[in-house]
Amino acid sequence: MARRLLIVMILVVGVVLGALRDFIFINLNYQLDFLRNHRAVSFAHSAFRKAVEGWDLVGLTALKWMLAAFFIACTALLSVLLARILFGDHRYARPIVLGYLLVAGLAVVLHFLSTPVPAFGGVALKLLHLLQYPVLLFFLWAAATLRQRLA
Repeated sequence: MARRLLIVMILVVGVVLGALRDFIFINLNYQLDFLRNHRAVSFAHSAFRKAVEGWDLVGLTALKWMLAAFFIACTALLSVLLARILFGDHRYARPIVLGYLLVAGLAVVLHFLSTPVPAFGGVALKLLHLLQYPVLLFFLWAAATLRQRLA
């Protein structure tokens, strides 16, 4: 019973982090749009606007990349913890971390290649989103469930 509770808790924390990430990034993008395009009004939440009041475009862009790295690290850590609980040991910790690093590295390379090939920008963005949301947690959970049923 404790094992199931831990699994549910990790999944809930992942979903809550995903929702928090969504709130922050939606408002961050609104504020970036406001500054980048010299709009008359920012559509960012008033609490968010107050928190970043006085920030410039460079600072907000740096914040966006730091937050992306933070959320990727959080979901990677949750994935390693979940795999430990689901499979009973740490044998998948290294492949999970390496997978996160490889996908993140590919996303960064595609981001820089998006200048000559704009379509790469969308692919890079999707890869980064994949790493920041709890999607991989649910894949791990499904893989463990499938493994148990096939055994």
